[in-house]
Amino acid sequence: MRPGFARRLAKHFMTTRVIASCLMAAGLLGPATNATAQTFPAKPVRFIVPITPGGSNDVVARAIAQKLTETWGQPVVVENRPGAGMNLGAEAVAKSPADGYTWLLGANNIFAFNPHMGKVPFDVFKDFAPVTTVAVVPFVMVVNPSVPAKNVAEFIAYAKANPAKLNYASSGNGSPQQLATELLARTAGLSMTHVPYKGAVPAITDLLGGRIQLFIGAVNSLMPHVKENKLRLLAGAGAKRFATMPELPAIAETVPGVAMDVWLGVFMPGATPRDIVTKVNGDIARALNSPDVRSSLAAQGIEAATSTPETLAQTIRDDHARWGRVITEANIKAD
Repeated sequence: MRPGFARRLAKHFMTTRVIASCLMAAGLLGPATNATAQTFPAKPVRFIVPITPGGSNDVVARAIAQKLTETWGQPVVVENRPGAGMNLGAEAVAKSPADGYTWLLGANNIFAFNPHMGKVPFDVFKDFAPVTTVAVVPFVMVVNPSVPAKNVAEFIAYAKANPAKLNYASSGNGSPQQLATELLARTAGLSMTHVPYKGAVPAITDLLGGRIQLFIGAVNSLMPHVKENKLRLLAGAGAKRFATMPELPAIAETVPGVAMDVWLGVFMPGATPRDIVTKVNGDIARALNSPDVRSSLAAQGIEAATSTPETLAQTIRDDHARWGRVITEANIKAD
């Protein structure tokens, strides 16, 4: 082999190796991407929950975190970051490095409600990578026993006979509780007064005291009072009957189209590599399908539910359009 040709050949192979190494480091070649997924996680994961401790969102996040910590041998650390209607915690995740080590436990509020009630510091369609749905929090319709109604039809008749005399509560303007009740009122032609509270606990306190007559909220917060006959359960607020309470009719069976499916999902920053999203999706599904986690959540009225990233993304698009119409027509503004 001629010396000049040998030198050119060696230079060619060296250049090729340098280019390949750069591409692999950037995650643009398959082997580097696969290696990332195979070694993930190599350090602790931050799991941001944008509400205070103790709520349904927090309960679900901690159940997942504990199971994955056991499985991975790496801590999944839940960090509560409430504020700005969940936007504060969501913004922290949207602006974090897209390496798979920062997660958001997100809900309808962030993706389907908040963008229609004011400017939010992120793009819900571009700044997050949906990973999986993790749970559905069933909402139910309850009344104070002073209301002489035993089902949705009787409640509608009573409300129409007493226009503007009934108060309904929510945990704040633009909350799922307000939107569900507003949709019922607009669809059924009811005139009621909205009383917003800073959270569900004070709202339920006034409901029990009779200052509020109607509340549509999370089943786990309301069923203990129903069982003690302090509140009357009228219906479920999901699109269909709950698997755990098949005897309970849905509001939509009396007023078609009225439903509030409150879902929780896991999200990462928008540019997170797809292979990491896929791995975490599978590992979360296995965690939620373990009997101990499912039974623990079910005991608190929370239904574990998983999905593909694509299904969760479509749910966001559908809910964003649907609730955007309700919020705009009702002129609902954030607190």
